[in-house]
Amino acid sequence: MADRPGKTGKSTAPDMRGEHGAMRLPGLDIDHYNLLVRDPEDEEGFLGDRASQGAFRDLLQAARQRHRTGKDPFGDVPTADLKKKAIDRVLRGSDPDAAHLVHLAVEDHARRLAHVIQVFLAQPEWEGVERIVLGGGFPEHDAGGLAVRRAMRLLELAKVEARLQLLGHHADEGGLLGWTALLPQSEHRHRAFLAVDVGGTNIRCGIVEHRLEQAPDGHKARVLERLKWRHADHGPDRAEAVARLAAMLNGLAAQARTLDLPLAPFVGIACPGRIEADGGISQGAQNLPGNWERPFHLAEALAAHLDPIAGTLPRVVLHNDAVVQGLSERRKMRKARRWAVLTIGTGLGNASYTTR
Repeated sequence: MADRPGKTGKSTAPDMRGEHGAMRLPGLDIDHYNLLVRDPEDEEGFLGDRASQGAFRDLLQAARQRHRTGKDPFGDVPTADLKKKAIDRVLRGSDPDAAHLVHLAVEDHARRLAHVIQVFLAQPEWEGVERIVLGGGFPEHDAGGLAVRRAMRLLELAKVEARLQLLGHHADEGGLLGWTALLPQSEHRHRAFLAVDVGGTNIRCGIVEHRLEQAPDGHKARVLERLKWRHADHGPDRAEAVARLAAMLNGLAAQARTLDLPLAPFVGIACPGRIEADGGISQGAQNLPGNWERPFHLAEALAAHLDPIAGTLPRVVLHNDAVVQGLSERRKMRKARRWAVLTIGTGLGNASYTTR
């Protein structure tokens, strides 16, 4: 039996591609993911929450309250409702008061992120990590990117040996492209497959052309078409979310048929939480619409709504979203024996790997 997250032993299975929560791939072990470190200042919280995208909003709100000397430069708009573009705009704008508030939040968040990374590196699950990929939606924006680069500098000044680098492609695609490394060998004969990245704010679906015949490590894979639904704006329940996800996938499959694109009867779903061998989510899905944890079984619920692909009902496989996003950068990590990923979004996702 394959080792599950949190175990230190190695699996004897040579290749687990195509299995829920696979922990061993050709040439690579997924050692651990969904690492939870208790926050010493909050008995019910986790340390990683200090460096999430939501934490940045909290820091910006605190800065607005502490440094308010007159008219709030953001007006009456609650911090939680500020658009990312609006926050980024003040960094390039002419309002020094608004820019000052954002810079205060950026610096505070950078210090938190640097601290979280140092704590993670001190955990047994991250022992020996040489390289860390920073992904998720937060670094994609000006304020988030500034906070991440500042955290990198703080870690350099602290002489932390692990090297950090930003995700090499758009975060909307990392959680899709990473499924190329998890595609079972039996499906390589098909030119493309469907992949999903479910987050606490958005659901992304895409057609991934794996191009494994050109690059067996998957680095030439590309997203041909993708759809994005910001479910956080609609507040759907679980049934509505699954139905909408199925409709998006069926639409992409129909598009593939129109393009005469050979599609594998396979759907890879990246989502937060701990994914068990039977496809159940046992922990960490609290940010998803409705209760997605056991006894609910997403793969079975979704498969019931999917159209056949080339006459075959597609197989639905789940894995953790941070794991999948990290796998999209596997080629760049090939010289590191141990490496990791942190995804900064609604929460703080994480995973660690060993290259064999």
